[in-house]
Amino acid sequence: MTIYLMTIAILLLIAPLLLSFIKALKMWLLYKKPISIFQGYRNFSKLMQKETLVSQEASIITRVAPFLVLSPLLATLLFLPPVTHGAFYVSFVDAFTITGLISLSTFFLMLLGLDSASSFGGMGSSREAFIAALVEPAMVLTIFSVSMMAGDLGVGQAGANLTAHFPKEHTASFLFAGISFFILLVAENGRIPVDNPETHLELTMVHEAMILDISGVYLAIVEAASSVKFIIFSSLFASLFMPFGMQFGFLAALVIFLAKLFLIATAIAVIEVNTAKLRLFKVPNLLGIAIVFAFLSLITFYVLGA
Repeated sequence: MTIYLMTIAILLLIAPLLLSFIKALKMWLLYKKPISIFQGYRNFSKLMQKETLVSQEASIITRVAPFLVLSPLLATLLFLPPVTHGAFYVSFVDAFTITGLISLSTFFLMLLGLDSASSFGGMGSSREAFIAALVEPAMVLTIFSVSMMAGDLGVGQAGANLTAHFPKEHTASFLFAGISFFILLVAENGRIPVDNPETHLELTMVHEAMILDISGVYLAIVEAASSVKFIIFSSLFASLFMPFGMQFGFLAALVIFLAKLFLIATAIAVIEVNTAKLRLFKVPNLLGIAIVFAFLSLITFYVLGA
């Protein structure tokens, strides 16, 4: 239990670090002076000290929603696969529960965008609903497919099983699921080519449009939720699709796990530097690919056994 709680605490601590690392790496790749990888912590500290302003049109939802955006994501952290062999983990939580909690967080974020009665907030919430409607079924199918290959519908148990015995006979299904989940990781976290987290242009905003009318502590909480969401998806990808390193001792397993997280962050940064943002109505084509690969993974597993 101590290792379990320690792992969750470490994931919470490095969540802002990963996003700052991505931004710094992108700036370095573009031959710009990179920001500090600790910039995320500085931004959080600065926002916590700023005055919290609320629109006159806003209701009690604006004051409550930031906490409801963060809470389901914190609960999801408790259900992630273990980092090291023998550590405690929750074994009975399946794909529907994980996806449902993440979707609940997205729902309250959309409510937050709508509550200020601004055109930008409504536009961002509408776009977020459009993207989430395509992401969620693909995510359920992908995690379900991997869980079936691992021999257990529980996500935590599936991660442990994959490390103990990788299903080499289902390599094709595994690769299809991995491609699908990586696309979902990019889309659900608002990264290029689906969204640009660094823009404030009204024609391209999705996530930023929903939080334009909040400030101070509320904005700090929502930004913290964004970093926690990224660490959840990265951890799931590292545990389910890069299943190695758990067999070592705690320190070695933790170092390998963190290295996998930074490797994923590096891949995100390289993709963003070399990819342009898609038009909104082109996004379904990308998410359709994720759904197709998720179905292919299931069909290949059940029909061909590959």
